[in-house]
Amino acid sequence: MKTILWDTIEAGRIAFGALTANKARSALATLGIVIGVMTVVLMITIVSGLNDSFSTQLARIGSGTIYIQRFPWIIQDDFFIYRNRPRLTQKNYEDVKRYCQGASTITPYVDTMRPVAFKNESLGGVFLIGTDETYLETTDVMPEVGRFISRMDAIANRDVAVIGTTVAKELFGQHNPIGQKVRIGGFDYKIVGVLEEQGAMFGQSMDSQVIVPIGSMRKHFGRRRDLSIIVKAINPDEVEELKDELTGIMRRTRRLGPGEGDNFSINEQGQLMDMYTQITSGVYAAGIIIGGISLIVGGIGIMNIMLVSVTERTHEIGIRKALGARRSQILRQFLIESALICSFGGIIGIGLAWGGAKAINIYLPTSMSVPLAVAGMLFAAFVGVFFGIFPAAKAARLDPIVALRKE
Repeated sequence: MKTILWDTIEAGRIAFGALTANKARSALATLGIVIGVMTVVLMITIVSGLNDSFSTQLARIGSGTIYIQRFPWIIQDDFFIYRNRPRLTQKNYEDVKRYCQGASTITPYVDTMRPVAFKNESLGGVFLIGTDETYLETTDVMPEVGRFISRMDAIANRDVAVIGTTVAKELFGQHNPIGQKVRIGGFDYKIVGVLEEQGAMFGQSMDSQVIVPIGSMRKHFGRRRDLSIIVKAINPDEVEELKDELTGIMRRTRRLGPGEGDNFSINEQGQLMDMYTQITSGVYAAGIIIGGISLIVGGIGIMNIMLVSVTERTHEIGIRKALGARRSQILRQFLIESALICSFGGIIGIGLAWGGAKAINIYLPTSMSVPLAVAGMLFAAFVGVFFGIFPAAKAARLDPIVALRKE
């Protein structure tokens, strides 16, 4: 065992000396490995970051939360198939609330975009949501300061509002907004609460929003708006059963016959995850294929360089064999040399991927883990060993007498 370890250390020392003696050639030989490792690691880093970000955003929807809406979240057919669907009505919401047995909470929801102003400050493009007190339970949104819309606010259609952190900062700065009145689309609303910071969700800031009672929103901004019904399951594991129940209730309340298709959509978290998986799997596969091709090309380049090295060092190999070096020792030396070249390329590729991930992180979320970096380097070393087998075997099979004659 000690002999094998000593032979490996000695082979590594000789291999490292051979690489440093031909720095330019060694650097060029690693180029394909650098590109391949960088491409694969960077692609996995981007996809991992997107996975983490997407999973976090999906968690806000909740695995047991269902949205009954006019349109599906993912439209794969012609949009004109859906555009003539009738809007969901208050009666639809009331029937779902009356008959649904598998839901813990059922919430009405309408939205639009409106400017919000306070004195001389104004903020455009604010997401205005009309709902009731149950919105807290179906979305897990909580106020950081003040309170949320109460049941009495919703029943009396009071002009009160709960604002997001972006609205609070832009309009009030460091001042307490509770009790102040903001003007939303020309109507005054008293602020009763400020929501916790939520960040962005699918590119939409969740902090640039204002929540008001649904009756007040209809009173000031019209009733002809698409109503959504948010349903939270009692048991998140029984979402499919709840979807079937809701489909039956909606078909009855919208008076659809046995042969008629649904004129509403049941949306939930799983649909977005399926779409996301389809998109990212293609991108991921393309990146792996491109990186794999680069690694193969780099491996072939390593093999060619090693064959040239064996030819140039035939006399050296002959001397070593004449002095008693075994075939296994010669084989080990050239395999280590090939693996070292690829390992250096792997380290450089991982470094470049890390730098690229830092730059990309400004626009897209990325996530590079230590196991991924280690795996990238080990895989590069494996490529070196794999493509170095043929040149190493050729060197090990050389006849020492023939090799000694070679000058």
